[in-house]
Amino acid sequence: MLRTIGLMSGTSLDGVDAAWVETDGEAIGRTGPTLTLPYEPALRRDLRRLLDIADGLDAADPFLADCASHLTRRHAEAVGQLAAAAAAAGLGAPALLGFHGQTILHRPASRITWQIGDAALLRRLTRVPVAHDFRSADVAAGGQGAPLAPVVHAALARALPKPLAVLNLGGVGNVTWIGADGALIAFDTGPANGPLDDWVRRATGAAFDRDGALALAGRADAGVLGQLLAHPYLAAPPPKSLDRLDFDLALAAAGLDALSPGDGAATLVAFAALCVAAAARHLPGVPLQWLVTGGGRRNPALMRALASALEPPVRPVEVVGWDGDALEAQAFGVLAARVVRGLPLSLPGTTGVPQPMPGGRLEGWVG
Repeated sequence: MLRTIGLMSGTSLDGVDAAWVETDGEAIGRTGPTLTLPYEPALRRDLRRLLDIADGLDAADPFLADCASHLTRRHAEAVGQLAAAAAAAGLGAPALLGFHGQTILHRPASRITWQIGDAALLRRLTRVPVAHDFRSADVAAGGQGAPLAPVVHAALARALPKPLAVLNLGGVGNVTWIGADGALIAFDTGPANGPLDDWVRRATGAAFDRDGALALAGRADAGVLGQLLAHPYLAAPPPKSLDRLDFDLALAAAGLDALSPGDGAATLVAFAALCVAAAARHLPGVPLQWLVTGGGRRNPALMRALASALEPPVRPVEVVGWDGDALEAQAFGVLAARVVRGLPLSLPGTTGVPQPMPGGRLEGWVG
């Protein structure tokens, strides 16, 4: 098995999640220390600006290059800190990094997906080989390029009763349905923390709705919700995936900006939960349980809304011994090993790619 460090910086733009994991790409052996290294406010602000201007952005733009360099150096810091923690725990040095980078544009219908980050720079800074560019081959072959964690969810859930649904709530939500026969279906459910974080930042200056306090103090607006739930994405069958900003026009047109801070937050929480309920109608059957990972599981308002919108039980992944703060980073450690072995990263049921699809590229690997 390979000792890897998986690195994930998701659509919430909150920082780098890193996790040490021992894996051959199919099974997961030991897991080790994890950490979250927040983005500095300036970097987060610049990355958020990139989302707004990425469509049509010149790849040679110096602002883009500067963001990619700062992002990569922050990832290198995370690797250094985590490698030191692993060494202190007697776990050994990583042989490979799984570097997702930061998605700034995702348009699979146009066969475009764009993650920034400099794998060669990360290799030089850490002196560890890097697996990267996980989504491009899938999108080029006609797949959605997302989600990529389902093969890892299936490995973790091997001994759990099925059918089972794993719900990841980051900036965008995605679900993995694992059938009793091991069949996998996965797709993005709709907006999750992303619009809520943006709303809270504009309304209060805070980075997110801590403990769901703002949403719990408000009331969801039925009129705005009705308009949002009419979005054609929700009725479309999978495979399907979203860009972080795909719903921004719909949110603006629905009149969200006319609501109070609390009512706006409550409306966005209700919408995120009802997006998941709409997604459930596309699943082959009712799961025995919903296991929730990602930052959204820490929002009591959102977890309460999910419990009302879905057939129970709806529980955080910690109830089965998984680490919901590290799961996505662990996934990219496993996917890095799959890149080395030439194993598929995506499947027809997870991204709509025509056949099981290997992918990724390697920087500095000598195998």
